[in-house]
Amino acid sequence: MKQLVRLWKRPTYDKSGFCFYLLYTDEHGKRRQKSLGHCDRRKAERQRAQLEREIKVGAVEPESMSLRRFASDNLSRTGKQIRESTNKEYSSAMEDFIKVIGNMDYTKVTMQQGEFYRQACLDRGNSPATVAKKLRHLRRLFQLAVKRQQIDDNPFAYLDKPKSPKRKVNIYNTQECERMVKAAREYCKEWNLETNVKWDLLIVVALSTAMRRGELLNCTWNDVDFEKQTIEVSPKDSTGETWEWKIKDHEQRTLPLTDEIVHLLADHQSKQPYGHPYVFVPKRRYRFIQKKLRPAKKWTLSDSRLKVVNNFSKKFKMILERAHVKDGQFHDLRKTALSNWLASGMSEYDVMRLAGHSSFSTTHRFYLAVAEGLVDRARRITAQSLSQKLLQMCCNSISDKKRGWQQRL
Repeated sequence: MKQLVRLWKRPTYDKSGFCFYLLYTDEHGKRRQKSLGHCDRRKAERQRAQLEREIKVGAVEPESMSLRRFASDNLSRTGKQIRESTNKEYSSAMEDFIKVIGNMDYTKVTMQQGEFYRQACLDRGNSPATVAKKLRHLRRLFQLAVKRQQIDDNPFAYLDKPKSPKRKVNIYNTQECERMVKAAREYCKEWNLETNVKWDLLIVVALSTAMRRGELLNCTWNDVDFEKQTIEVSPKDSTGETWEWKIKDHEQRTLPLTDEIVHLLADHQSKQPYGHPYVFVPKRRYRFIQKKLRPAKKWTLSDSRLKVVNNFSKKFKMILERAHVKDGQFHDLRKTALSNWLASGMSEYDVMRLAGHSSFSTTHRFYLAVAEGLVDRARRITAQSLSQKLLQMCCNSISDKKRGWQQRL
């Protein structure tokens, strides 16, 4: 027989211990959770059974839920459908919201509280982009509650985000990319590849495939098809040889490789020890993760995205300095590749699919820059389209003004 009330053991808010909660659905079909304030399993089971009997005879009154408990319940039910880092961002946004309006009943939140919170964030100096991100997280949490029929309307649904200027997309030109690869090759010669990434190959593959940093560092040799000249972006399971890793937005895809890159990858593989599964993870770093971190339970799903290689961003910036290239991020290589694809005539849809985005608006807003040479082409077209007579009229007007000025002198 299905239980109407379930027990849930979770850490207390201050992380000092554990506490049992009762999870159930009230008479209005809304999901509820009730803290028992203790971790005695026998006592908790008796309370669970008592509440279940009351539900069966309709003796349970609707229970309010604070914002903090609402967020915790919401995210626990979402589980691993979102990344660990995203879970933390949602929790952080809710905690910030609570600091401004208080830990009130989540069903009582209105658009007015959202507007007050938006202005409070701006008044304390948060950038418009930061405020917009927090509002997106809160809107998503309440939208999940709407889908689960916990509330009827999302108080953040029609709340306008503060406007912010579009940031310039940073991409590298051909000369900068060449200097970057040269500097990376020299860097690799100076340092032991047992402990360092083969940066020149990593940069070339990033520029040719537009793969993200996490996708490259979690790429295994099984993902590379030398015969078909492709590389697969696929999630990894936790096995004896590989750690768990999830793709952003779950967009599994296959990307093309050129003859030259396939040759470089084959040469790199021939220098790897037998059984080394990862393409770009240094051998010593792989052994440390396998023999020290994973057995000690010190390796998490979030680490597979952020901590595969130590000091990654610092070392990339050092390569940029050696190459005399403007300051940037490794992610700018992805932006460069996507912008080059579009500028070379590839359709917007194809660029979106290869990027692993669900909509082209994401690709266009964050990744595509004005292609090199576009401004010059526009200048030539403008010069051809404007009639010489029109330009002459403008020039004559300027000459008349200069003669009048000289006469007054």
